[in-house]
Amino acid sequence: FQGFAQYSVLFYGYYNNQRTIGWLKFRMPLSYFLVGVGTIGYSFMIVIRTMARNANEEGGGDDTSFNFSWKMFTSWDYLIGNPETADNKFASITTSFKEAIVEEQESRKEENIHLTRFLRVLANFLALCTLAGSGYLIFFVVRRSQKFALEGLENYGWWERNEVNMVMSLLGMFCPTLFDVISSLENYHPRIALRWQLGRIFALFLGNLYTFIIALMDEINLKASYLPLFTIFNIYQGKDLEEEKIVKYNMTIWEASLYNGTIPENSTAPPIHVDPADVPRGPCWETMVGQEFVRLTVSDTMTTYITILIGDFLRAVFVRFFNYCWCWDLEYGFPSYSEFDISGNVLGLIFNQGMIWMGSFYAPCLPAINVFRLHTSMYLQCWAVMCCNVPQERVFKASRSNNFYMAMLLFILFLSTLPAVYTIVSIPPSFDCGPFSGKTRMFEVISETLEHDFPSWFGKVFGYASNPGLILPFILLMVLSIYYLNATSKSYKEANLELKKKLQSVRNR
Repeated sequence: FQGFAQYSVLFYGYYNNQRTIGWLKFRMPLSYFLVGVGTIGYSFMIVIRTMARNANEEGGGDDTSFNFSWKMFTSWDYLIGNPETADNKFASITTSFKEAIVEEQESRKEENIHLTRFLRVLANFLALCTLAGSGYLIFFVVRRSQKFALEGLENYGWWERNEVNMVMSLLGMFCPTLFDVISSLENYHPRIALRWQLGRIFALFLGNLYTFIIALMDEINLKASYLPLFTIFNIYQGKDLEEEKIVKYNMTIWEASLYNGTIPENSTAPPIHVDPADVPRGPCWETMVGQEFVRLTVSDTMTTYITILIGDFLRAVFVRFFNYCWCWDLEYGFPSYSEFDISGNVLGLIFNQGMIWMGSFYAPCLPAINVFRLHTSMYLQCWAVMCCNVPQERVFKASRSNNFYMAMLLFILFLSTLPAVYTIVSIPPSFDCGPFSGKTRMFEVISETLEHDFPSWFGKVFGYASNPGLILPFILLMVLSIYYLNATSKSYKEANLELKKKLQSVRNR
């Protein structure tokens, strides 16, 4: 994403810092800031609202009495009049019975407690080693990429330029399979095993993503000792904040050499024409961050497609046509058809969305790229499910709560906002690109708008309202209100369960 794409609407550096544009007085810096912040706020509102609606649908508590009888006599919907809907309802009831049978079998299973504890400790040790190795590998390749950037990426091949993104995609493809093998040692209930598996994958993706972000921040703030001699004729091609100071200094020399030069009276040469592209430019670190997120999205998409074509399609072709001439049954033995991992795919969507939330502030068109990715992935996954995959052998209920995955999405949303908030509050924007150039911090666009476009009294009211002395008590009041509402909800749920017990005891008399 160099060349024309680097200076297109895809990235932060395309947008200028002109306060008003056109006769409509469109405020570009303010709009860019409010859209970026408003997108995060709207996402929080949607996720929390969905979780609240799911909580209302869960009912008043768990009641496992006569579980199979209730499913047998109350599951069918007698208002169904469509054959396709009836087939779907039949499949849903069958799945619920399979889940209940697995729950009953797991509750009656006996195990060797000492051997189980040893295997679980061993499995956790192997998982920690895998996570630590993954983090170190990403740290190592990021350091290599910084070295390549210092020496000039044009001197290296395609792999060196995309090494970080490819390593992260390969780790995301192979480590979950390794975790699945490790989890087979623990002998957990399928639901608990799924939570451990998702927790490890969660830690893997989160650690990789934050290692990637920290490395980008480190690349922005490269130490001055790594900077080569920077002259007007030898412009360093790295990307960091120290370079901006050198570029500003050389721009002064460059402008002075143009305007302080002398031209003889008898000269017939035309006036000196300077193309804007020849003006020394500083590093636009926001565009660099956006480019890395777009590259990461594209490489993750390509890895997903290759995984489906090789891991699902070619595997299914091999099993289908070589089963007749093999020593054992390939369909029911090794390698068999691949199972469609619902939880793993949902978790992949969650982390992909977190990556989009994190990078959309620096690459405004990243959500559009992600929409195209999701559409193509949906059709490819549907084709793979219909042609190459089989249902999971053991059917079980992933969680008793409808908010299991939504809670993970909310947590990812919270962690995805931290890097963006850090850059908005703490890091100075690039001085010659983007809508916030010329400002010390990005959030200063709010105070600038209040100063120029609103009455003075409104600015004073906003200043009083944003005083930490008022914000902290308000946050404390919100926390206490949440605690009170949570305690009230628990008491109502306990009262509901107690009422159910009383009704059951009266019915049994």
